[in-house]
Amino acid sequence: MLKRSISSSRPTAAPARRRGAAAGALAAAVALVVAGCSSGSDDTGSGDAATVAKGTFPAKVSTKFGDVTVKKQPQRVVALGWGDAETALALGVQPVGASDWLAFGGDGVGPWAKGKYDKSPKKIGTLEPEYEKIAALQPDLILDTKSSGDQKRHDTLSKIAPTVGVPKGGDQYLTDWQDQTEMVADALGLHDKGQQLIAKTKAKFATAVKEHPEFKGKTVTSGSLSGEGFNAYVKGSGRVDFLERLGFRNNPWVEQQGGKGFFVSVARENVNKLDADLLIMEPIETSASEIKNDALYKKIPAVQAGHDVVFGLKSAQANAFATDSVLSVNYVLDNVLPEFAKALKN
Repeated sequence: MLKRSISSSRPTAAPARRRGAAAGALAAAVALVVAGCSSGSDDTGSGDAATVAKGTFPAKVSTKFGDVTVKKQPQRVVALGWGDAETALALGVQPVGASDWLAFGGDGVGPWAKGKYDKSPKKIGTLEPEYEKIAALQPDLILDTKSSGDQKRHDTLSKIAPTVGVPKGGDQYLTDWQDQTEMVADALGLHDKGQQLIAKTKAKFATAVKEHPEFKGKTVTSGSLSGEGFNAYVKGSGRVDFLERLGFRNNPWVEQQGGKGFFVSVARENVNKLDADLLIMEPIETSASEIKNDALYKKIPAVQAGHDVVFGLKSAQANAFATDSVLSVNYVLDNVLPEFAKALKN
């Protein structure tokens, strides 16, 4: 497992001592809700969700855990899934609480969602949500559409407020931007607005495909280097989904190694297997220079031919590529895709 961030790691189950405290945490959380507690004197996340557009209710959303019905307009939304907060923001709704998956700080979102909050949300933990904090915010809707898909996590959250979890097949952070947009929009009663966002983004992809016919059928590897070694992302992950929409074909060898997660570890003796028409790499707990200077990496044919793109550590390009939300994929199409085209032509 990679250590730095979920963008390049497969989350593991919570340690037993933490899971053992889950019942106590839930009891405290529910008690806070019953008592009508707010977030106290904390100066973030204390206001209502700023819903710009009025939704249509009741609204129903299908999830892995069954259908979830939202009876009326949510006023206090907590967004926990990776990319859920910025998806709500794209729809004009400001969560009162949100998880900052990539440790952006500030409002907890990337530059593609900058300025969309009037007031910063209360920060909530990622892999293990802080149930007391969530309950203290008195949410009337919890968004968790891109997460582990863990049943206990969902059940615990659902005792606090109606929770829209992952879609079927969305476990291990495999919910794509389109499903996420549709689910969040439907939960907020903004189905039409969600469909408009999806249509505009699909049109942008179509334009990119038309402008870059050279992408079609070319093989691609999207990978990373962490303190634990090389990794590559598989079909169904946000990065690969993005590339396949452009016409690329994911590295066949990587696909053969795939399991239930969204990436595979690559042993050093197999680093050469990362070779493809285009190779995209990002550093996790390492640096771009460590990738470029790695002796085995430099021997990969694609690297020797100049057909590789190496993102900088924590760069906006890498973070946007990893997030795969309706806002971040538009950012990648505008700001990162030209780098892919340039590398492929070298």
